[in-house]
Amino acid sequence: MPLIKHFKVDLKARYSRNLKFSLIIAITLLIAAFKFSPIESKQPVEVIEPQELIKIEEILNTVQKPKPPKPPTTPKILEASNNDLIDEIELDDTEIVEDEVLPPPPDKPRIVDENVPFLWVEEMPEPIGGIAAIQKKVDYKEIARLAGIYGTVIIEAVIDKEGNVIDARIARDIGGGLGESALNAVLATKFSPGKQRGKPVKVKVMIPVKFVLK
Repeated sequence: MPLIKHFKVDLKARYSRNLKFSLIIAITLLIAAFKFSPIESKQPVEVIEPQELIKIEEILNTVQKPKPPKPPTTPKILEASNNDLIDEIELDDTEIVEDEVLPPPPDKPRIVDENVPFLWVEEMPEPIGGIAAIQKKVDYKEIARLAGIYGTVIIEAVIDKEGNVIDARIARDIGGGLGESALNAVLATKFSPGKQRGKPVKVKVMIPVKFVLK
């Protein structure tokens, strides 16, 4: 007895129906896909053209130099004939003295300050009685004698117009108090005034005072 398949498990019996049903579903999905797909925006496409390269050159800053000044216009020199000059110039008669000797210019007057003593004059001042008069006034200190001090002391003195010693100082000393002794002797001495061109003047002199051991 042949086997009879149940209709639920018989594939061939349902093959045609399943095929039709699958085709319908596929066509339906395809139509739905085209219908509901997004519409592409029809916007214009912007085309970017290639840009041109611009070459920038460095321009040096130039300073305009001032224009040189115009040369000064030189005045025109009019030429004159020698004949015209000779006619216009008249020479006076002059006498030329040969070997004429002009007198020398007069000496400028010398301004003499009487407060400044002369260092050298025609007649130098002299102590009245000579140097011996000063030596007699000298006090030879006993301490210098015992110490064996001797020599020459130089006194610088200023003698006025009357022959008085108005200023004096020790220019060179030998010690032992002999410088002060010589200074006192000069201050106590009267002098004959010095003279320049016959007139008494103030003079500065150097006076030596000797100290000799005996």
